Amino acid sequence: MCPCGVSHVSAGRGPVRARTNPAAPARPGAALALSVCRRGSAARPLCGRRRRAAGGREGGERGEAGGEPGEADCGGDACRMSFKKETPLANAAFWAARRGNLALLKLLLNSGRVDVDCRDSSGTTALFFAAQQGHNDVVRFLFGFGASTECRTKDGGTALLAASQYGHMPVVETLLKHGANIHDQLYDGATALFLAAQGGYLDVIRLLLSSGAKVNQPRQDGTAPLWIASQMGHSEVVRVMLLRGADRDAARNDGTTALLKAANKGYNDVIEELLKFSPTLGILKNGTSALHAAVLSGNIETVALLLEAGADPALRNKANELPAELTKNERILHLLRSKEGPGKNEFGSTLDR
Repeated sequence: MCPCGVSHVSAGRGPVRARTNPAAPARPGAALALSVCRRGSAARPLCGRRRRAAGGREGGERGEAGGEPGEADCGGDACRMSFKKETPLANAAFWAARRGNLALLKLLLNSGRVDVDCRDSSGTTALFFAAQQGHNDVVRFLFGFGASTECRTKDGGTALLAASQYGHMPVVETLLKHGANIHDQLYDGATALFLAAQGGYLDVIRLLLSSGAKVNQPRQDGTAPLWIASQMGHSEVVRVMLLRGADRDAARNDGTTALLKAANKGYNDVIEELLKFSPTLGILKNGTSALHAAVLSGNIETVALLLEAGADPALRNKANELPAELTKNERILHLLRSKEGPGKNEFGSTLDR
């Protein structure tokens, strides 16, 4: 998770490996695969064991370790924690999956020398790469070879999380049809819905919600999908989530809410959607209010929106500051004064009587 609060599904560094012999010329992935595959396909797979035949599924619930350490068993802990050494053919498979080169991938998997769930040093599989890049035909093909949806990268990423983060609706649909877990989470707690909300992918969000995604499931730091959508300025996503039951006042562990974040950013279309559901306008658990945040941001329209909705300019933050004491902008000060009640001075403080 980066300092701005955004979650990322990290992939491996890809199929290109440094050559041990600098003098040797680079060989394209397809040429390398052809040269090795033509030596015969009876040998043991070069990255773990060959998985089940096309169709069908193996592995129990997540958390059930299967197989010996190092094997490409994606039914649980073995998939998440053990990593087989990469091989040239495995890297060629990763390259093919990323580029959408279905012909090369067919050649590699049909050779019997590459495991469909081979992983690179970050735990990334061909299915993950294909899902991340939106190659739905490759994803469907990999399922024909029994690819697992449960394999995780070192940060907890799965194919479903990657496809959701990049808004690949057809891939998300295919993954769900093949048993991907709608409740998958990165190790920071981000769900597929969270990642789709972060990117503003409305069609993916609707699909995930209709498939049982939890609209209020937060990350470990308390950040809910509505909060991240508000921070990123995705007003349509905010609207849909509110209509589907998102908690308008859900706060992060630091006490900030979706409204406060939108006010800080000046996302007035987001604020308008939130105000339809009557969020808290008073002082929050972190000791400040959305109005204080709007005044600090200097966005006049945001200040006006909040005042019209009933935000109180006489409330003090945890530092005992009024909103008017946080700005020298005359237009904002004029707006704040216009909403002051009788018996108050220009800073909203009660006059001595």
